[in-house]
Amino acid sequence: MSGYHTYKTCIEACLQCAAICNHCASACLQEQDVKMMARCIQYDMECATLCYAAAQLMSLGNEQVKEICRICAALCQACAAECEKHTTKHCKECADTCKRCAEECLKMAA
Repeated sequence: MSGYHTYKTCIEACLQCAAICNHCASACLQEQDVKMMARCIQYDMECATLCYAAAQLMSLGNEQVKEICRICAALCQACAAECEKHTTKHCKECADTCKRCAEECLKMAA
């Protein structure tokens, strides 16, 4: 049975991505023009949710891990692309973390 030890690197990338996405969403809510950050905040929240779920399912050895990781990678890439549109430090950090997570998820999906 596959589980945590098999997927450890990807699980850790997903958990870090979820934490950074939550941080980015929270920081975006403190920006002067919150409405301008709405799409970024939405992506951050969605990405964090999916990354947490992917990490949990990988640790359980879920049979659909490849499909889950493929979807997670796509959302991480979309979140990174949105964050790159902004010049804030937290968005830059989030974009970088999402890209790393997407790379790990794509390795798992292969």
